[in-house]
Parts: sequence; structure tokens; C-alpha cells
Amino acid sequence: MFEIAFLGTSASAPSIERGLSSALVMYRDQRFMIDCGEGTQRQLLRTGLGFRRIDKILLTHGHLDHILGLGGLVSTFSRWESIEALTIYGGQWALQRVQDLINVVLRGGEVDTEIEFVAIRPGVIWNKDTLRITAFPVSHRGPGCYGYLFEEPSRRPFLAERAEELGVPRGPERRRLVEGESITLADGRIIAPDDVLGEEIHGVKLVHVGDAGRTDNLVHVCRDADALVIEATYVARDADMAGRFGHLTARQAAELAREAGVRHLFLVHISRRYSEREILREAREVFPNTIVPRDLEQFRITRGAIEPIQPEERVAEPDELIEWDGHEL
Repeated sequence: MFEIAFLGTSASAPSIERGLSSALVMYRDQRFMIDCGEGTQRQLLRTGLGFRRIDKILLTHGHLDHILGLGGLVSTFSRWESIEALTIYGGQWALQRVQDLINVVLRGGEVDTEIEFVAIRPGVIWNKDTLRITAFPVSHRGPGCYGYLFEEPSRRPFLAERAEELGVPRGPERRRLVEGESITLADGRIIAPDDVLGEEIHGVKLVHVGDAGRTDNLVHVCRDADALVIEATYVARDADMAGRFGHLTARQAAELAREAGVRHLFLVHISRRYSEREILREAREVFPNTIVPRDLEQFRITRGAIEPIQPEERVAEPDELIEWDGHEL
């Protein structure tokens, strides 16, 4: 199960209702911020999620509307000293721009926050416990553009009743079977994993794409995703403009979701030239399970289903109440 908070959903410049690109993906005790447009830290406070445990930032690319908020966020982290280390993942060009920004904000490193910059390539960038994150290339303007695939591993449930019938004792023998190893019982019978494991259950799959200019190279990574987050900067009547600037129309995003067998589609990076209704209408003609999330909306993503998280389900974290002495960095 994943949870996602949409912190900023506007394209290029903020509107009255929408801030610049950023989202927070949560999995168990891990938090991953994807992009950090200007104003992101205020959006975090408004959601009640606070700043704690946000120590990993994944950049889709280096355009300013996706990274400028990092200056303020890092400054806040360094003042509060609530984050000892921050890891920023991204393409080389995006990281270079962020380094230049942070060097100005922190005046050459006069604070103790440790910042690690990880230049990524296509492939797995995080693989711990029951979560794997894979970076994949995306075609947009400029080098080093990436999307991110979050997925839980598939599993086969242990059939306890069947194990009892076969006389498999509780303890290490059952653990070995779950790990895929056959065992030999005291009476000489050999029990294989297939004897006590049920049908494979696929883990939850979430795909997040930032700005993109084409979709044919994304079908394979989006295949059977429970949720796809992707841009819809334009509508079909402006397809020529979308192609010229390396962006997608709502129809193109919906066609990708349909072709890849995605279950739910979230459209973000919404231009101020269109209404939410127009974007939604165009996409739903192709792919009915489409949502255009508003800033601060949060969703829970499970296998084959999504549900909104109501504000009362969130308890504000205490770090938003911390005060500092007003020292300016």
C-alpha cells in the first residue's frame, strides 16, 4: 500500500489554486518527495504531514519549476537541524543545477546538514525490505529526465491449514518453505514450497512521470500499474504546441493508461489556460478512471483500488510548531 499527497499540480507557473510541481509518496515509515517546486514547504504544512522523515528527494528533471523549492526546504532543514542527512536523486544536469542553488542558499556549507547527491541511471535506485524503486528514462526537453516506479514484490501466501494437514511443524521449517526451499520431515516425506504456498499475489505498483513529450517508450513500465501519475499540460486542440514544447495532452496521457492497462490515472502539471473540467472531460473520453487531483489532496493506493484520505485522518506532526531564534542564514 502506498499513500500519495499532491503538493503542487500546476504547470510552469503557479495559479491561485495550484502550486508548482511536487508530490510526497509514503510507504510504511519511508517518505519520498518527488520534485520540489517553489512553495512546497508551505504546502507540506498545510497538509498536516510536516517535515519529519523527508530525507529522500527524487527529481524528475532540472527545470526550475521542479527544483526551486529546494532552496527554501534545505534552509528550513538546516535551521531546525531536524534532518541530519538529505539524499537527492536525479540526472546529472538536474543535480548540478540543484547544487548551484544550494551553494547559494547555504553559503558554501556553513551548516551541519549532510547533503548527498546521487546521479542516477536507468535501473533500481532503492531496494529495501518490501519496496523497490526503479528509475526509467523519460523524453522531455533537456538531458537526464526520469520517471520513478514504486513497487512491492509479489508474494505467495503461506497456507497454514494445508501445512497443518501435511504435518509441517511450526518454526524454521515453515520459514524455509516460504523462502522457496523444500524440507524433509521426520518421517522422510519431502515437502516442496508449492505444497503449502497459494497463488502469487502481485504487489502494489505506482508509476510517477514528470514532464514528458512522448508515451510510446513508457508503455512497458506502466503496464498493469495500480496508479499512474503523469502530466497533462495541454488538450488535444493544442497538440502541436504540446509537441513543440515536449509535453503531453490529456488525451495522450489517457491513451497511455488505456494501452498499458493502468487501473487509475492521476493527471498533474495542469496549465492555467485550461479548466480542470476540460482536462478531465478529454481524458475520461478515453480512460474513465481518471482523476485531476487538486493541491493538498491525498490518496491511498492499494492493489486495484484507490481511496481519498480525509483530512481528519491526518494528525499534524509536531515539527511545524518548532521555533528558531530568527538567525538568518
